[in-house]
Amino acid sequence: MTKPLGVFVSIHSGAELRGCIGRIQPEKPLVETTAECAISAAVADPRFPPLEFGELPHVSFEVSALSPLKEIDGVEQIEVGLHGLLVEKGSNRGLLLPQVATRYGWDPHEFLSQTCLKAGLGPDDWKDDATLFAFEALVFDETSSPATAS
Repeated sequence: MTKPLGVFVSIHSGAELRGCIGRIQPEKPLVETTAECAISAAVADPRFPPLEFGELPHVSFEVSALSPLKEIDGVEQIEVGLHGLLVEKGSNRGLLLPQVATRYGWDPHEFLSQTCLKAGLGPDDWKDDATLFAFEALVFDETSSPATAS
């Protein structure tokens, strides 16, 4: 918990995402970054209104501690259920956690295309001058012991 790691905190209301904020690069100990990201996911995710106190009994928190990023060359290096993805092209950047591809049943091509869309790019823009990174995540939630994203 004291080692600096990248981390994302996801908040779910039932099966629906209610907030998700993270830090890719390790800057502070995991425990500090997790607390900061949990608060941000609850009140500062621009996709959702701030979480209200009355919602707390109905939401669950999931923490994904990230491995260091590893640059990859293409889709053949992606293992769904193990890897998360980061796509960078120009000023655009998009990241999807490993559990997202598993949740939606995506193959590696669809996972990469969806990560491009998250970055505000076209689904095949990874083929032209994009930088691709893979990472792994150790996922914790309120009901289970730590597990990998699969």
